Amino acid sequence: MQRLSDLHIVVNKVLPSPMEVVGRMPITAQQADFVSASRRDLRNIISGEDRRLLVLVGPCSIHDIEAGREYAERLAALSRKLSDRLCIVMRVYFEKPRTAVGWKGLVMDPHLDGSCDIATGLGMARAFLHDVVSLGVPTATELLDPITPQYIADFICWSAIGARTVESQTHRQMASGLSMPVGFKNATDGSVSAAVNAMKAARSQQTFLGISPEGFASAVSTEGNPDCHLILRGGSQGPNYHADHLHQAAELLRKQNFRGSMIVDCSHANSGKDHTRQPLVVDSVLDTMQQHPEQVFGVMLESNLEAGNQSFPQPKEALKYGVSITDACIDWETTEDLLYKMHEKMKFLTSS
Repeated sequence: MQRLSDLHIVVNKVLPSPMEVVGRMPITAQQADFVSASRRDLRNIISGEDRRLLVLVGPCSIHDIEAGREYAERLAALSRKLSDRLCIVMRVYFEKPRTAVGWKGLVMDPHLDGSCDIATGLGMARAFLHDVVSLGVPTATELLDPITPQYIADFICWSAIGARTVESQTHRQMASGLSMPVGFKNATDGSVSAAVNAMKAARSQQTFLGISPEGFASAVSTEGNPDCHLILRGGSQGPNYHADHLHQAAELLRKQNFRGSMIVDCSHANSGKDHTRQPLVVDSVLDTMQQHPEQVFGVMLESNLEAGNQSFPQPKEALKYGVSITDACIDWETTEDLLYKMHEKMKFLTSS
């Protein structure tokens, strides 16, 4: 009989089950309490009960565990000083959506050599999250593959659905079952309605194909995620962080029975893909908040130990320490200075 299936499949490698990977590094009771408390804080910020500013900050992607850990240690020390007005959450992004081709993140290619050792990548991601949570730093990531959450979600405090996947039914359904707050970015063309529609789908009951803790294909039914919110990141037509953009987005949210408040991504199209403009975007957003504090509850920044980015692929030993291999980032000194300025500017909200 002529072969009809798997004609273009080279390898189909069985992965360890989520239960196996989790069992090798289980979350401790203390870590679980921290994640639960962090999620509760985030829910209170999203609802407006907690008036601190949510700051999602960190590398565009994690490719070097040692550099990522150093960043987390610095952020832990700084966040403790600023926690009365800022709720600081670290970006720990392991999965990278690509417009065409490119490095797809630590989970897919942990050795940075194209070997796609996914089993090792899942373990490394979980171990890194373990370390960050142990430092007392809440974690944020973009969830790209609908199987990944079963391996790492217990260590995640906040997650995002990105601009390239916000219109995907698969990702909307996945988000409906996630246990943490989920932010939805506007689409790459700038469409905010695409994100709001995704939020509507994710807060609703869904049933979809998934994976069980034992690693079996399963039918997953959810009750819907009540903590969905909008992230403005600009689009192909330009930025969308100015006062009129925020007002229009807030109106659209309210029409669909969501709170008219959102996160502004200060990178990507909102900075014109120029990392040095991120502080300018922050300044504009905080100025708008002086007049309309209810419209924004958070900002997102791409930050690393060193500024900019470096070309990849290249030999691993040639990579510069603390420099992004994906989007360009502001450096630690700029980040620290910016966070202190944000803390000072937030005085008007927390004192009123």
